[in-house]
Amino acid sequence: MMHFEVHGRTDSKAPTILLSSGLGGSGAYWVPQIEALSGHFRVVTYDHRGTGRTGGEVPLDGGISAMADDVLEIVSTLNLEKFHFMGHALGGLIGLDIALRRPGLIERLVLINAWSKADPHSGRCFDVRIELLEKSGVEAFVKAQPLFLYPAAWMSDNQERLARDDAHGVAHFQGKDNVLRRIAALRAFDVDERLGEIGNPVLVVATKDDLLVPYTRSLRLADGLPQSELCLLDFGAHAVNITEPDLFNARLLQFLLPADATV
Repeated sequence: MMHFEVHGRTDSKAPTILLSSGLGGSGAYWVPQIEALSGHFRVVTYDHRGTGRTGGEVPLDGGISAMADDVLEIVSTLNLEKFHFMGHALGGLIGLDIALRRPGLIERLVLINAWSKADPHSGRCFDVRIELLEKSGVEAFVKAQPLFLYPAAWMSDNQERLARDDAHGVAHFQGKDNVLRRIAALRAFDVDERLGEIGNPVLVVATKDDLLVPYTRSLRLADGLPQSELCLLDFGAHAVNITEPDLFNARLLQFLLPADATV
């Protein structure tokens, strides 16, 4: 059973946005966006299979499509006929998979530092992270994680937060097998030749200082998706929605809301 939470508007006419995080899989990743979105939307966050309060094991086979099926389980439980979807990295891949398999289900799609096909540089980063996990253990893996997520100056200014996150990450680690299967799924994902089939309006958000995913992968998304808008930022790194929440949220609402809406 997938664990999910619903925030924001509760009226029957409220539009819904479903948020899907990256490799960490936690619904709590979206805390910097929930308040900004809650006045306008029913906001759904969830813990991916194998992580957080959902727990369990990531299937050995099935890849990103199996993760998308988990989202569709939530969609069915909530009786959603249409919804907006925002995904960070791996979460963005889930959104692309749903858009291809279930045309018309997603209204507007937001992709943050995502890709249609993994870049070789990202593969090198994952090789390093896997080696840390297998040879140095969970603590080393967790401690290295911020290096791939945040700018150096931001990390310098947020040492207490990083220390708390490290402790939480070790205490609630999703398990070696789950991490390896999730990494394998995102590395195998390839819809590069199918982007033209996705007719949804899509906001593609990328940062030039992302260490993990070269922003050129987002340029490819923006070029291949028929109805895309590119938001290319100079700073903020891989987790730009956390490091630059005000800038990110303003651009997000501009994309999601009608032109005459009050932000």
